[in-house]
Amino acid sequence: MAFDIGNTGPMTSASPSVVFVDPQADPAVEPDPYHLSVALEPGTVIGLMANGFPCSVEFLDHIEAALGELLDGVTFHRWNKGDASRLASTDEIDTLVERCDAVIGAYGH
Repeated sequence: MAFDIGNTGPMTSASPSVVFVDPQADPAVEPDPYHLSVALEPGTVIGLMANGFPCSVEFLDHIEAALGELLDGVTFHRWNKGDASRLASTDEIDTLVERCDAVIGAYGH
């Protein structure tokens, strides 16, 4: 799809204009809406797991602040894996599952 601005008539080589071309293709697959499986109501605990890359903790600080403004009564459990080169251990995952209703993982860089 192209958009021509600055020219109200047909485009010709003499017409001064700027043409913007949208490089996006039409989706090959119909979007499938995502529905939360957890009701984000008062008392819900959201786990925030940083992967250990630089700024992953700081990124989750912003996520927690934004969600805290939007979701009344929701609390957060923070976890920093500390080393992005390793997988989360079974104990870490078990702790998150035990303490949290939902978990957001963050990658820093």
